[in-house]
Amino acid sequence: MPRHALPLVLLAAALAPALPARAQDRIALFDAHLHYNQEPSPLYPLETVLDIFRRNDVTGILATSRPNKGTHQLVDAKASGLWVVPFIRPYRTRADIQTWFNDDGIYDLIVDEYRRGHYRGIGEFHLFGRSAATPLVEKIVNFAVERNLHLHAHCDEEALLLLFSHNPKARIIWAHTGFSTPPERLKELFKTYPELRGELSYRSGITDVAGHLTPEWRELFALHSDRFLIGSDTWINERWFSYDGLMKTYRAWLAQLPPEQAARIASGNAVALFGPRKTE
Repeated sequence: MPRHALPLVLLAAALAPALPARAQDRIALFDAHLHYNQEPSPLYPLETVLDIFRRNDVTGILATSRPNKGTHQLVDAKASGLWVVPFIRPYRTRADIQTWFNDDGIYDLIVDEYRRGHYRGIGEFHLFGRSAATPLVEKIVNFAVERNLHLHAHCDEEALLLLFSHNPKARIIWAHTGFSTPPERLKELFKTYPELRGELSYRSGITDVAGHLTPEWRELFALHSDRFLIGSDTWINERWFSYDGLMKTYRAWLAQLPPEQAARIASGNAVALFGPRKTE
């Protein structure tokens, strides 16, 4: 299948007629928080990683790595049945996490990577509190807006609001959806910022101890099933070891939703965000 056709296939699957909940068990998934880090080398060779995706019916990934070499490998593999959406990671080494927002060299890194021509966003990056207020962060936000790029931000609410204050047109995927921001506050933020999306890796409180969706999250998904993405966040080796279990957990609570909501969260929202690039 031609690579450019895969987003349309995913879109067709996401919009397919509603099926009984049990039929959602093997719904195709888009992993919207995937790291193939290279420090000093990846845990798994590329073919092993691609096999992990295949056996979990992960048909698309938001690919990032530290440094960006791992993302290059995923893009260049042109793996059959896998749609790779590459993001620029603004890190050369792990140490950059603490300083990138004040390092002009990071802007040069972003510009150089962007010239490759296939990137759809910048991140995942880490920002907390006033660290989001630096001139460099504002410059990067505007760079993204001007080029129709998304920002994948691992941040607290203060930093999130600062990112939007730099440019209200910013398109932000909130990694882990704030970790602990309550559903009622998320409703307010989604209403205020229509370009905000929530990514759900490491997000607690979605289910109870028995694995049942909580009433608060069931209501939130009913209101905003078009605003959420799922992800693995393979930032350490243990996340690769548990990848099958992570996807199984997502499937378990997705199956408790109406099929049209589950289809959006599983992959349909990714198609809406990252389908064929709009003419700029």
